[in-house]
Amino acid sequence: MAYIPRQLEVVIRSRLFSGKAIVLYGPRQSGKTTMLRRLTEGYASDLIWLNGDSPDVRALLEEITVAKWKTILGGKKLVVIDEAQRVANIGLSIKLLADECPDVQVMATGSSAFDLAQRTSEPLTGRKFEYLLPPLSFAELCAHHGLLEEKRALEHRLLYGAYPEIVTCEANDVKERLAALADSYLYKDVLMMEGLKKPSLLEKLTRALALQLGAEVSASELSRLVGADNKTVEKYLDVLEKCYVIFRLPAFSRNERTEIRKGRKIYFYDLGIRNAVLGNFLPLEARTDVGGLWENYLVLERIKRDGPNPFPPRRYFWRTTAQREVDYVEETENGLAAWEFKWGAGSLPRFPLAFRRAYADASTGIVTPENCEAFLQ
Repeated sequence: MAYIPRQLEVVIRSRLFSGKAIVLYGPRQSGKTTMLRRLTEGYASDLIWLNGDSPDVRALLEEITVAKWKTILGGKKLVVIDEAQRVANIGLSIKLLADECPDVQVMATGSSAFDLAQRTSEPLTGRKFEYLLPPLSFAELCAHHGLLEEKRALEHRLLYGAYPEIVTCEANDVKERLAALADSYLYKDVLMMEGLKKPSLLEKLTRALALQLGAEVSASELSRLVGADNKTVEKYLDVLEKCYVIFRLPAFSRNERTEIRKGRKIYFYDLGIRNAVLGNFLPLEARTDVGGLWENYLVLERIKRDGPNPFPPRRYFWRTTAQREVDYVEETENGLAAWEFKWGAGSLPRFPLAFRRAYADASTGIVTPENCEAFLQ
């Protein structure tokens, strides 16, 4: 499989041997292990690779001491702990190594922010750099095979997503691979999370979210759809978010009387996974959800674009009680910026007058397939 370079490579390479652990989050199969193998190619004689999926590695690291660490290292200066969330007390293990062997670089990966962050947060306070590696971005794919080819592939991205395995596989394998990935990732990995004991509920909830792509959702409405109480639905939503299946976009408000303040939209970290959940890979011209797919794609790609930024913008959608809406709003120290998204041909949307009156200083724009590169790069 051809390797597509990742933007984070440059960032992480600049952090090597800076005295802090490097923790890399992201969904399974997003390319974390492949990228770290690429990054460590020049350290073959100085590298030890530990896989948290291996029982013997977990047993070795769960009750670690400085003396045991030094025995494991054998003088090597670079340690990678893959799938580190599988190791009990991994945060304390890494802290011990960082404190007692400051010349050793530790790198850890995890496919669950819930598990790995929980296991490393307190022990590694001030001792780590954290990064998220999502599936491939528009900018990475443009750098690999050119802007024109990537823009021609937009429909493919809206249908099949951007997991490295999917982007590089043969066309006739895409659906089968996505189905296997969705089944393994959603209904095996996610269910391993503590307290999730209802696979049928997880499946119903994920399908309900997929069907409401780009729409405002509430826990009470989802509870009614899947037949579970609000507390259970919130718990499952939290786990889906921390396992990088979905992410949430809150409503923007500065206390204008007519603005919705508590709403939220839910999007998927990969549209191929979303469409596999529904078993729907119909071409765009035969679909009724193209607007939601395009909206999800653009918001997600904007997040990917800002990934290495330590101070990313605050992101929202905007809506009033009269159903005036702006698809996407960003707030930074430089002010507000807002965009409407339009996939198909025809007249371009106008910004709601209510928004322009309330936020006259905000910059605005409309993103279409023709001009999307300015928004995404």
